[in-house]
Amino acid sequence: MCDTCGCNVTPGNRHLVTGDGKLAKTESGYEAVTVLQGLLSENDHQASHNREHFDSHGVLAINLMSSPGAGKTALLEATIEAIGDQFSMAVIEGDLETENDAERIRAKGVPAVQIATGSACHLDAHMVHDALHELELSELDIVFVENVGNLVCPASFDLGQHVNVTLLSCTEGEDKPAKYPVMFRAADLVLVTKSDLLEVLGDFEPAEAESHLRKLASQVPFHSLSARTGDHLEDWFGWIADEIQRQQQRRTDGQTRRPAVQADGARLHSHPAS
Repeated sequence: MCDTCGCNVTPGNRHLVTGDGKLAKTESGYEAVTVLQGLLSENDHQASHNREHFDSHGVLAINLMSSPGAGKTALLEATIEAIGDQFSMAVIEGDLETENDAERIRAKGVPAVQIATGSACHLDAHMVHDALHELELSELDIVFVENVGNLVCPASFDLGQHVNVTLLSCTEGEDKPAKYPVMFRAADLVLVTKSDLLEVLGDFEPAEAESHLRKLASQVPFHSLSARTGDHLEDWFGWIADEIQRQQQRRTDGQTRRPAVQADGARLHSHPAS
């Protein structure tokens, strides 16, 4: 799968497998054919470094994941408008091309760094690290990472975040948790978005979607909301406030929190690099 989608090698880690890069040759001196294990190891090392940056400044890092068009950017816009005066925020945006989403965030008065991943269908820790150098972490409470729209690969890569939030639009099937278990097992919170359309669609039952989630042995919070109308956004805002308090306590205790990166997802990337 990943040989064709191009996510083995990203703009962030390409330096490791080209030229004199750390993984460009095997121990015998020949060019490496399979580099995945090394790339994942290097990614995890960089992710730990990123998390140290966040922790040292008391910043909570939240990774948003979903299918394309599920409403990640709209949710961030509504969040900025509602609680931007309570918490200082910045956003790292991941897309294959364009700065469209970053421009929407900047229009709300919040710093946004756009990462263009090219052919890579997810962000990795190296790309996030580069983006961090464009942010003043000492001035922030939260960094949101809006990952590339994809219900597979983003769940496999630690970026240095503390928690994962997975969005499920009610315009998608309510069985998405069953079809994409790796993604939903990685979630610390699941949000059903665009709930204002539920009555119009008539064929999406949030309770059924939650049932599929619970069958994965996941007990994470599950909420429905609408960024457009503002319905039930208070559940989301309350969760953010609680997570900020937990991050502050971890900082006081000298601890950190690693997200639920999924081993099954890593195996999906266990193909030789092209």
